[in-house]
Amino acid sequence: MTGKTQEPASLRIDKWLWHARLAKTRSLAARLCAAGAVEIAGAPAIKPHHPVRVGAIVSVPQGRVILTVRILSLGMRRGPAAEARLLYAEHAPPRPVNATMQPWVSLFAEERAEAEG
Repeated sequence: MTGKTQEPASLRIDKWLWHARLAKTRSLAARLCAAGAVEIAGAPAIKPHHPVRVGAIVSVPQGRVILTVRILSLGMRRGPAAEARLLYAEHAPPRPVNATMQPWVSLFAEERAEAEG
């Protein structure tokens, strides 16, 4: 035994978004999933416990754009930003948020208000 901990075969999407620093908090990641803002392989991930694996394509809102990334690693913790960037690679160029995506945009404002208050 080498003493290293092995990466799990799958991980909850809310946890992965938090580890990858694509969501500021795990609760924000869960709310984005519930609002239908996160997609895995083109299908909405409505439940925050939806499992993801290495190689999955995930789309997630980041401010005024939607990032589409390929999962390279699941990660074991929420580490520094440099470590988090190693968990994914850009799969497609960011696309702008359009008017049909408005129901979840307010979640970012709620998160900012909680952080300030």
